[in-house]
Amino acid sequence: MIGWRAVVVKGHGATERVRSGLAGLCVCPRWSGAAQHVAEGKSLAAASICHATDMTTAEDRAMNKRSNVDLVWFAAGGGHRAAALALEKAMHQQGWAWNVRLVNLTEVLDPTALFRRTTGISPEDIYNKRLATGFTFGLAQELKLLQGGIRLAHRMLVQRLAAHWQRTQPDVVVSLIPNFNRALHDSLALACPGVPFMTVMTDMADHPPHFWIEPGIAQHIVCGTGHAVRQALGAGVAPQYVHRVDGMILRPEFHRGSNPGAGRGPDRADRRAAVGLPGDKAVGLVLFGGAGSRVMRQIEAALHDVPLILLCGRNAALAEALREQSRAPAPGGGARAQRAVIGFTPDVAHWMRLADFFIGKPGPGSLSEAVQSGLPVIVTRNAMTMPQERWNTVWVEQQDLGVVLRRFADVRRAVQEVLQRLPALRANVAQVHNDAVFQVPVLIEARLAECRGLRVRPIPCSPATASRRYGKENIGPGTKGQAYTL
Repeated sequence: MIGWRAVVVKGHGATERVRSGLAGLCVCPRWSGAAQHVAEGKSLAAASICHATDMTTAEDRAMNKRSNVDLVWFAAGGGHRAAALALEKAMHQQGWAWNVRLVNLTEVLDPTALFRRTTGISPEDIYNKRLATGFTFGLAQELKLLQGGIRLAHRMLVQRLAAHWQRTQPDVVVSLIPNFNRALHDSLALACPGVPFMTVMTDMADHPPHFWIEPGIAQHIVCGTGHAVRQALGAGVAPQYVHRVDGMILRPEFHRGSNPGAGRGPDRADRRAAVGLPGDKAVGLVLFGGAGSRVMRQIEAALHDVPLILLCGRNAALAEALREQSRAPAPGGGARAQRAVIGFTPDVAHWMRLADFFIGKPGPGSLSEAVQSGLPVIVTRNAMTMPQERWNTVWVEQQDLGVVLRRFADVRRAVQEVLQRLPALRANVAQVHNDAVFQVPVLIEARLAECRGLRVRPIPCSPATASRRYGKENIGPGTKGQAYTL
């Protein structure tokens, strides 16, 4: 067995070796680090000594059969978790021989839930409550404060994440979250040099700087739109690190008969009747993500004579308020049109196939689900629109997929316009193709194939030892947050 040693350092012109997927190697044969692993394995704060084998043992060949694929997510909004679950399911259905592991970033950084125990609420819940109220004004400015805090905490984040990677030994790390990608990359390069790092954008566009795309690091960027590709290249990311897929990641269920004609067969009226909806009228579906939004009550009141499916997510209070409101008489007397008020459901695809058009916020997930289900869309763009979602409304206008409003007070007019143009809008929607959930695993396999045949096993050394051997100025995350090899 032949071994090498290597250390994660900054600079020294080794960028191309990191980007080639062979980070962590320098020629220094026949070095055994087992004793040092035990004696000095106290900290990953500064550097990582690595031991690589030529994979000649039976044990190594067995380990190589099932790669550890880590999908990083958090619960701020519902899209990141949904994308991770969708990828996991698609990988299983496609038969990829991987150990797919979902990594909750919050649990890694705060394993004892100190923040929740101290404040009574999780960090993500603060953001999710804002979404539920619909009061998202000022999020662009708050994002800058968050990103500043992340930069200040960079060294601590890298240390905690590196300890996690050291313990769990991933073969590839796939980030499905924004803002933390530099810390994720640097910690992985520190603990497991040579392990590829990918970021799959769950937004249709980046909101630079330091949101999804982090130029200057070995970050493979997976983009679901041509606009995001242009943003990545314009930011200076090398073309071989920019990968295009068709659309956002959706659950595999949305890919079964999800063309505009799907679900419109002779049994559609029966399925609608089973949930109290008419079979001979256009039905709208109202969805504002997993937390819902109180603006749904305004929309329900304005469309009192339009049959609606109202998906409230985990917002039980909103669902109950909408049920009570839908039982009240319509303005001017008489009964409201039929309503199906639904709380949390894992089968959004089923409900979208019962609808004819979509009303909601321009979030990349729900917007893509609607279009994949053949539904023209009605969305808004105003000061409350989250900065990373504003380009989504431009996409709707460019592709002529529906109506973009200034405010939902005009939703009645928008519904009339959509119904008048329904055949043409459906035809436009049918031109949008989405296969991202099946394309991303192919990109992951390509990254694994680049590294196959060589496994890098990190053996940590103390900051003092690393500084003494390699120079303090060359060790650790660095002022630019980069981590390279000698």
